[in-house]
Amino acid sequence: MKLSEQQRKFTYDVACLIHYAYDFYGIEMTFGEAHRTNSQMLLNYSGYKVVKGGVLGIKLVKHRRLSKTLRSLHADRLAIDFNFFIGGRLTYAFDTIKPLGDYWESLDPLNTWGGDFNKNDIEDGFIDTPHFQRDKI
Repeated sequence: MKLSEQQRKFTYDVACLIHYAYDFYGIEMTFGEAHRTNSQMLLNYSGYKVVKGGVLGIKLVKHRRLSKTLRSLHADRLAIDFNFFIGGRLTYAFDTIKPLGDYWESLDPLNTWGGDFNKNDIEDGFIDTPHFQRDKI
C-alpha cells in the first residue's frame, strides 16, 4: 500500500476518533503534534528544545528527552498527539483516555494507542496517552 493511501486511512480514522470523543465522552480535543520534522526528531531524542531568548531571539536549552526514537511515524504523517479537555480542564489521565485508545485500536488492526504500547490494558511501561498512530505496512 502506498504511503499516501495509508495517510488517507489514518486521516479518516482520526476524524472518527475526534467525533467519538466528543459524541460519547464529551472530551474536547486540540491537536498537539501532528507532523514532526527531522530537526524536531533530533531535538526530542537528544533532550533539547528551542526557546525564546539569546542573541537571535531563540536559543537551544537542555530539556528532558521526549522521544526514544529518531524515526517517528509523525514524520510520515501517520501519528498525532492530542490535548484532551473535560470541562475546560486539560487531562492526559490514562483511565480517562483509555476508552478512546480502545476505540482507536478497534478501527483498524494497524492502529496503536500510545497509552498501551504493551497491549496489556494496564498503565505500565512507556506511557504516551496523547499519542495515536497507524503502523506502516
